Amino acid sequence: MPDPEQPTLPAPSDRSARPPRRIPAPRHPTHAVDRAFLELERRRPDVRWDAGGVAYLSGPPPALADLRAYVGHRLGALPLLTSRVEGGRRPRWQPAGDFAVDRHVHEVVADGPDGWDRALHTALNAPFAPGSYWGIWLIHGHDPDAYAVCYRFHHACQDGSAAAMTFRAMLGEGEPSARPVPGRSRPSGVPRRAGAAVALATRFVAGSFAVRGHRPDVAFAPSGERRLWRGRAPVDTLRRIGAGRGGSAHDVHLAALAGALSVWSARAGVPLPRVTAVLPVDARRADEEQTWGNRCFAMPLDLPVRTRSRHPDASGDGEASLRRLDQVMATTRKLRGETWRQAIQDLVRFMPDGPTEWYLRRMLSPRVTNVMATSMPLADKGSLGETQVTGTALLPLLVPGHLFAVGLSFFGDWAEVSFVADRALPLGELLPELWERAVEELKESSTPT
Repeated sequence: MPDPEQPTLPAPSDRSARPPRRIPAPRHPTHAVDRAFLELERRRPDVRWDAGGVAYLSGPPPALADLRAYVGHRLGALPLLTSRVEGGRRPRWQPAGDFAVDRHVHEVVADGPDGWDRALHTALNAPFAPGSYWGIWLIHGHDPDAYAVCYRFHHACQDGSAAAMTFRAMLGEGEPSARPVPGRSRPSGVPRRAGAAVALATRFVAGSFAVRGHRPDVAFAPSGERRLWRGRAPVDTLRRIGAGRGGSAHDVHLAALAGALSVWSARAGVPLPRVTAVLPVDARRADEEQTWGNRCFAMPLDLPVRTRSRHPDASGDGEASLRRLDQVMATTRKLRGETWRQAIQDLVRFMPDGPTEWYLRRMLSPRVTNVMATSMPLADKGSLGETQVTGTALLPLLVPGHLFAVGLSFFGDWAEVSFVADRALPLGELLPELWERAVEELKESSTPT
């Protein structure tokens, strides 16, 4: 009999409690970005090329067997997760005949209230089962009325937008994505679009050569073990600050990140002569599926970390925080425009494999960028059975040589920031608090007196 203290999950029928055996769907082609990540894995098998997210829930956790049955029932809407890459030079995603939910859904039990941190980071660092591209970890044992679900995937499998669709299919309420997409273009605009795409690629590639050799010295010896630290701010606060300057909540996040890094650099004793973040940008067409693979572009953005402050510890200067916001917006304003967005979409759609892999490898190189920064609207609310999602954390790709990866997830009324870094990063646990303070500083500075 089920444990009376465990929540009742939506009960699939006996026939659907395990992944239904369907007639195999037509083979789905991989994209150039998928193949680029697979090539990166072949080049660097020692690197973890996975990303993901964590959902925090209130209420008693389900039994592992019940969670596996629930996930198996939901997989009908996510055919990619029951597929694998097969083929030669032009591999395709096709249904895996030996797929088993048990190899993908796992459990980590904390050793009492003090074991939460160890259990969470066990899930963050656990390897995938052989031949698997993704995994789900049920994390519980620290509190009878709280648990978490960690979802991780190989980046060849999904990008952030596809992963957000997975969240909504598994835990959300079916809200549509808030991703911006270019309007439908006319054939007469093709020459202009081609010129814009080439010019944009040339600009970013040229910029990557210009910053070579200007990276800070290695601040720590990596341990190979990832850690997660979280912070949050009301999403309306970020939106109001951004709207007041003609920008967005994401602009405010990046400006706050730059301010947090200024203070962190001084306290941790890590000089930052230059910080360049790599921003993943969704480049799907309006009619393109979000459930399959990657359609993302990597855009470099210099963070204004060295904006001067009147204070020795680089804090408490509202004028400097607003200057950071204006400097961020000077670049992101172009990104929101139709010309840049269409050019990025065309680059991702038409760039051949070789240049795509070379460009992605270069943009992720610590010689060019040293922070991964991403953001994603997730959902207005979420649940698993009778338990409710109370918070989220993105797990962006952590590239060797980068200081950390930072993700901003929009869930309900909150903008939740998560920092993923190697355990050896000096004072990494301070970053969420410093980000929250930087947001508050922007709020105070932008409020009329």
